[in-house]
Amino acid sequence: MIPDIEQARQIAQEHCAAWTAGDAARVAERYSASTSFGMNGAEPMTTRDEIAAMAAGFMSDFPDLVLTCDRVLVADHHMVYAWTFVGRHKETGTPVRFSGWEEWDLDEDLNVVKSLGWYDADDYERQVSG
Repeated sequence: MIPDIEQARQIAQEHCAAWTAGDAARVAERYSASTSFGMNGAEPMTTRDEIAAMAAGFMSDFPDLVLTCDRVLVADHHMVYAWTFVGRHKETGTPVRFSGWEEWDLDEDLNVVKSLGWYDADDYERQVSG
């Protein structure tokens, strides 16, 4: 299936809802069983378990996190998903707000087979540190 713009928005909104609900397993379910997810050029995660562990780490650090979808672009089986993350870090109590985006390649079932993502990691660290 090739998603249209409304389906792509729905995919992104469901992904944001899973993050906001603190449901790491549901976040990981968005990805295919054979996936590649790299953020900021880091070594990519290649399993749903790795993705769930990464999500659970953010969810633990930011129990009140809210992820919102800012914009979606779609062409064939490819989409760009821009997002904003807001939450208060549980250790420092510091409010954090940062934005980023991911480029997703989708399979026929509209699961992510490849994701490349970016956000300003230095800005994120400055905010967490206070």
